[in-house]
Amino acid sequence: MTRRIWIMLLCGVLIMLAGNGLRLTFGVFLRPISMDLEIGRQIFGLVIAGQTLLYGLTQPVAGMIADRYGAVKVVIAGSLFYALGLWWTSISTSALDLYISIGLLIGLGLGGASQVIVLGALGKVVPNERRGVVFGTVIAAGSLGMFIFVPGVQGLIDSFGWRETLVICAVFVALVSVLAFGLRVRTPGGGQGPAQSLREAVQEARRHRGYVLLATGFFVCGFHVTFIATHLPAFLADEGVSTTAAAYAMGVIGLCNIIGAFAFGAAGDRFRKKNILTLIYLLRAVIMTVMLLLPINDVTAIIFGAAMGLVWLATVPLTSGIVAQIFGTRHFSMLFGVVFMSHQIGGFSGAWLGGLIYDATGSYNLMWGVSVALGLASAALHWPIKDQPLERLSEAAVRA
Repeated sequence: MTRRIWIMLLCGVLIMLAGNGLRLTFGVFLRPISMDLEIGRQIFGLVIAGQTLLYGLTQPVAGMIADRYGAVKVVIAGSLFYALGLWWTSISTSALDLYISIGLLIGLGLGGASQVIVLGALGKVVPNERRGVVFGTVIAAGSLGMFIFVPGVQGLIDSFGWRETLVICAVFVALVSVLAFGLRVRTPGGGQGPAQSLREAVQEARRHRGYVLLATGFFVCGFHVTFIATHLPAFLADEGVSTTAAAYAMGVIGLCNIIGAFAFGAAGDRFRKKNILTLIYLLRAVIMTVMLLLPINDVTAIIFGAAMGLVWLATVPLTSGIVAQIFGTRHFSMLFGVVFMSHQIGGFSGAWLGGLIYDATGSYNLMWGVSVALGLASAALHWPIKDQPLERLSEAAVRA
């Protein structure tokens, strides 16, 4: 790869490390914020669900803008909205403040400073045969951020309180926006594949059965990771696990996904990506089932985090890689943005339903059962996907 690509990759890695790492710390804020503001877990879950949904709904539009005008402005705007939302959360006094700050502002911010935009910028300059390992590296960076920030944020909360911790996070995210300049590409709007209008790209994707199955299956990924990121610390605390061990369990998810995202991403450069995705969703179902059958304590909580971490976001480099492989990269950010929107709708469902079921039953057991069933269903959806490049891409390669 060229020096320019290495610089873009480094900036993308750092953006994901900070942005995605902090996004996955909201679970450790659940208990202190809920207790301080005297709101139920269902309300906090609904706030995170709203953030997740807005994050997803903005992705096709943000991707379309980035495809046409470049990623730099989109990432800068997103980072500043993100920082503003964190600051507003620090001064919140009611559930309404949380809906505006965590739900609206951070939801918009994540839509700009997202993996869709970072992967879209890199996808335009990285060849298909290296895309799996490069995309896997970017996703692994977000997981490294989770490993660093979840225990770190928990430590800051223990030392200073949740409000002061959020102010520190806001300043940090605002500074990260400078890294966006490293994602500048020489020709915004370029990419692999012949010239094609946005409408033609959308119509082509809608008619492709594999694209529809991919988007449907990615719903389950969002359901799993947002439910776990939002509710696992509270679930473990309810089971008698210490807050420190619960934070480390979340951090270990991020640490092990560094291995999982990179390894599965690299495997996607050698084997069919859709088959690896089928395996990942099967493994998720097995891991969650085993956890429910074992006694839950500090040790098993961290073991669960390690096992789940291996398959945590390993789906992203494979799913995004299939989109680029089938349709090319000219409209990649927009097309993957639509698939990612499905992921975030799943995330909305996971965060909100987890809180709803807990408040109704006093337990997360039913929610874990639903998560296992959805994992099996997603595995079945990915197996029949046809992931070969469209004929127009092959014809364009021949003409070139």
